[in-house]
Amino acid sequence: MILSLLGEALAAMAANRLRTFLTALGILIGVAAVVLMVAIGQGTQKQVGDSIASMGSNLLIVRSGAPNKGGVHGGSGNMPTLTVMDAQAIGQLARAALVAPTVMGSVQLVYGPNNWNTTATGTSADYLNIRSWQLAAGRGFTESEAMSGVRVALIGQEVANQLFGDDNPLGKSIRVQRTPFTVIGLLDAKGQSMGGQNQDDMIIVPLATAQRQLFGSQFQGTVSMVMIQARSPEDMSPLEKSIRELLRQRHHLGVRADDDFRITNMTEVSETASQVTGMLSILLGAIASISLFVGGIGIMNIMMVSVTERTREIGIRMAIGASRRDILLQFLLESVIITMAGGIAGIAVGIGLALGVTRVFDVWTAVTAMPVLLAFGVSVAVGIFFGLYPARKASLMRPIDALRYQG
Repeated sequence: MILSLLGEALAAMAANRLRTFLTALGILIGVAAVVLMVAIGQGTQKQVGDSIASMGSNLLIVRSGAPNKGGVHGGSGNMPTLTVMDAQAIGQLARAALVAPTVMGSVQLVYGPNNWNTTATGTSADYLNIRSWQLAAGRGFTESEAMSGVRVALIGQEVANQLFGDDNPLGKSIRVQRTPFTVIGLLDAKGQSMGGQNQDDMIIVPLATAQRQLFGSQFQGTVSMVMIQARSPEDMSPLEKSIRELLRQRHHLGVRADDDFRITNMTEVSETASQVTGMLSILLGAIASISLFVGGIGIMNIMMVSVTERTREIGIRMAIGASRRDILLQFLLESVIITMAGGIAGIAVGIGLALGVTRVFDVWTAVTAMPVLLAFGVSVAVGIFFGLYPARKASLMRPIDALRYQG
């Protein structure tokens, strides 16, 4: 029975190919839009998540405070309130696994005829472990090298490409602000940070070397920030509280005094960013779903026209024994077939557009099975929902009235 009804439905659609195609086109556009928008939303969510994850796991960042003159606050990190001694004290806390005091600044690098301006990070030996940063070649510096002022450097992939091209940088001597440094390690590629900065465009040197020979400071022993890795995710909040209490005590801050430092909990940042990008993905999918609704209305209109045009056919079929159920199923099958065809084509077009957007506009997209299956399921549901009324109208016709119809 179903096969015969399916054959009749296909024959009826084949008799009006252009109309069938235009009807399916509305669903195609709707499904393609949903797949593309959700792919962009999920791609953005993944990009933000990967960017935060590249900073390191269980990470807390303590930055120097902001100057306050006449009630006007300056930028965070402009007032040197953190010291190496602060970092060492934080390292003694039970929940702290690794600590890396850090100074940063812009430097000019020179190797032979090549030169490049980049960011230099002076830090301790634990920095790479805290950042979960592997070496592509060479070695990192030791803790004794970090505190003794040895002129060695680890360089990022972008720096290596700009200065050395295809040559091996290990063991080569480069000038950093006119001071010679020996390259002992090549960092693995990290890509862009959450702020859009190229993490591969940097050079890492021992902390004491950066303080004494690159940046200098009238406040000896100060650092711009301290990176701390907690022992576990559960230790993050308690450790943050302990660090705040410790630093306020060390900096002799009164009960009513503001903190002269700022603590960033990267786990909280990650959770917030994930929530925001997740809502963005849902919003984009919801906006795109409007086109599916519009396509469903188009199906209802076309099916209503089809029922009107085929009124005499319906009367003849009912006169020779077709039941109301047969008539309803035939028109409902036509509606579902159109939406299924449009849905399958829309999925293919949506995936193709997502890949094209990634390649042409360099926008991250992520096509996963769940939204694709959901979009297809919704398209079928749209066919049933918007096709049911015309199909029911056709099945409720009186045979004698249908045979007399002169439209």
